[in-house]
Amino acid sequence: MIGILSAFGAAISWTYACFIWRSQTQKYKSIDINLIKNIIAFLVFIPAFINLSLATEFKYIFILLISGIIGIGLGDTFYLKSLQTIGTRKTLSVETLSPLMAALSGEIFINENLTPKSWVGIIIVSLSLFIILKKGNDFKESNSPSSEKNNFKIFAFPFLSVLCAVLGGLFSRMVFLQSNLSPFLTTEIRLLGAIIFLITLKRFKINFFLKNIEKKQQKRFLLSILLGTNIGILLQQIVFKTLPIGIGWALLSTSPVISLLFAKNEEREITKQIIFFTCFLFFGLTLIIL
Repeated sequence: MIGILSAFGAAISWTYACFIWRSQTQKYKSIDINLIKNIIAFLVFIPAFINLSLATEFKYIFILLISGIIGIGLGDTFYLKSLQTIGTRKTLSVETLSPLMAALSGEIFINENLTPKSWVGIIIVSLSLFIILKKGNDFKESNSPSSEKNNFKIFAFPFLSVLCAVLGGLFSRMVFLQSNLSPFLTTEIRLLGAIIFLITLKRFKINFFLKNIEKKQQKRFLLSILLGTNIGILLQQIVFKTLPIGIGWALLSTSPVISLLFAKNEEREITKQIIFFTCFLFFGLTLIIL
């Protein structure tokens, strides 16, 4: 039960954070936003290193660093870049591939064999999410100059985001299956990996854009980091520790449904079809959970 609740909590936290981050992608580079949010989140969770034992095998730390580089460093940067280029709806449409990709990767690489019922539920969730997003025709993608282009290059960003996120989650799941490391500590190690990668990519030139933002926006941005990065990744790690990656990812992928809460802000109309497929999605989730 704790894994299920953590998944929904992570989805809510991530959705609200992305709602704030998207407004910043129109002003600043995706890599700068990702680096700053990870540095601040890392500093908040730095007490976690108190629990790092010298007896901890280096291979687990190394795997988690790689997980952070791929899942947070690359994955979040591609995600933010995708929000910037094609907007929220189209980005999330591609993200609907993630439950299936996660389930397949879990079965192939770590032998997590799901029941037929769970597979049916994951397929229903993925299809429902895709249809919900496709039905959102009134979802306005303002300030997205490339939103009308439907070519491979444009959709490469969200696809790479999904691929990196799933790989990062898979590595985390592998560590949890083989060690007793806590979700709190693994979150901090993953953040460290992402920071090392991004700061090297930036050649140690950090753009502290927060000083250029109004105080009200600064507070919102800091709140988004606490929710989306600290709490969001911590809850995500709890999911990876307690649930098979395919099931966990299906629950984590409910962000598009949660984004309906922001429909008014995003000028999106909630139609009867969206309500129907949202109910159908929860039917899929019920098959997965029970």
